[in-house]
Amino acid sequence: MLHIETGVTVRNVADIPKSVIIDGIAYISTSAVLEALSISRQTLWRWRNEGKVPPGRRYRGRHVVFSQADFEAISAHANLLEPITTPVHKDQLKLFNGGRKG
Repeated sequence: MLHIETGVTVRNVADIPKSVIIDGIAYISTSAVLEALSISRQTLWRWRNEGKVPPGRRYRGRHVVFSQADFEAISAHANLLEPITTPVHKDQLKLFNGGRKG
């Protein structure tokens, strides 16, 4: 499925294992999101806390699950490419070339 805002192709929840149907709506587990997008649990939690991705929903008071729309938004953010707009400071290059001047 193509995410309209970013043009990134994302997988459908039905194609991802560990999804659960609740009241006719498919939700995907946190572990399945992490595996499908190859991101760490800490990264997903940080994005959620920063408001960059949807927070998901609490299932049975303990598990966090995500809807298809949530998954699409997380996938789009995980695959986001942004141009570097700030110039690189000349001293920053020393970090990558062993302290030698660029």
